Amino acid sequence: MKVFNFSAGPSMLPVEVMERAKKEFTNYKNSGCGIIELSHRGSEFTEVIERAEKNVRELMDIPQDYSVCFMQGGASLQFAMIPMSFLPKDSFAEYAETGHWAEAAIKQGKFFGEVKIVASSKNTNYDRIPEIRHWHPSEDAAYLHITSNNTIYGTQYHSFPEGAAPLVADMSSDIMSRIVDTGKFSLIYAGAQKNLGPSGVTLVVIKNSFAAKAAEKVPAMLKYSTYIEKKSLYNTPPTFGIYMLALVTDWMKEKGGLPAIEKINDTKSEALYEILDASSFYKCPVEPASRSKMNVVFRLPSVDLEEKFVKLAKAEGFIGLKGHRSVGGIRASIYNAMTLEGVEKLIDFMNEFESKNN
Repeated sequence: MKVFNFSAGPSMLPVEVMERAKKEFTNYKNSGCGIIELSHRGSEFTEVIERAEKNVRELMDIPQDYSVCFMQGGASLQFAMIPMSFLPKDSFAEYAETGHWAEAAIKQGKFFGEVKIVASSKNTNYDRIPEIRHWHPSEDAAYLHITSNNTIYGTQYHSFPEGAAPLVADMSSDIMSRIVDTGKFSLIYAGAQKNLGPSGVTLVVIKNSFAAKAAEKVPAMLKYSTYIEKKSLYNTPPTFGIYMLALVTDWMKEKGGLPAIEKINDTKSEALYEILDASSFYKCPVEPASRSKMNVVFRLPSVDLEEKFVKLAKAEGFIGLKGHRSVGGIRASIYNAMTLEGVEKLIDFMNEFESKNN
């Protein structure tokens, strides 16, 4: 039975990438060793990390005055590293509160300085991104932090705030899923385990002039300058994760880059939302203008039916559809690696399930 993995993360990787990694796992480029065994200082891995950076720069069209870093600790470490580095005691940072992970970033920020909430959708159970035209961000803030896509609640920014403080974005769940003007951001970070590769490596794209403002009295492993100056090789990096990221970005380039990736993602998400909007059985709780193209969330008439849906879906080869434990419901995560075939077959299953249980 063919399995379609709709998990929110770690998520599925492209089949072509997995097959190539399988082929090279025990003998990378006739070295007699797997890439996971080779020195991070050796020529084989040097080519890998340089290719990974080159791919990222090309795909995201990153300006030359930005650095690309491969770190560890996931987005959760960035929640602390950012205020530790860029939130002085005599200043403040602004955060948009749009879901669980935005809340987590806010909590960590408060350990280091004053945090102000510039916009929030908490009072509507995070069913939308607050309208940016109603925000009143301050140019005096150390930075403005947003979470571009909210995996649990199924919301996503479709435009970004401009003209205020340096813009910082957690893009863990929609990085490289669409064309974004990197030059509008001072710092972008993303855990790899949704669109870029396996868990264990974190991509950071940072404007050099912003990095230069970081506090000096920070441990070496928590300083952005360490990764910039040492080209992410200050210590042993997550070599296999970076190798997989290189393969995934190779695959993205072969597919036609972000214009092609975005077009496919639009098709997948539009197909799912179309069936939800046409149904009286399924209901999407997200305000339409804020709907995520990565995480499609919906509810059924009862919790019992939702449990039955997940159980029968798994038996048919659709896994990872159970909603986050904090909100329940159903969640179909359709990251870059999810094929249009997988979405179409899920829609067929949804139609059949509705006809038998409505």
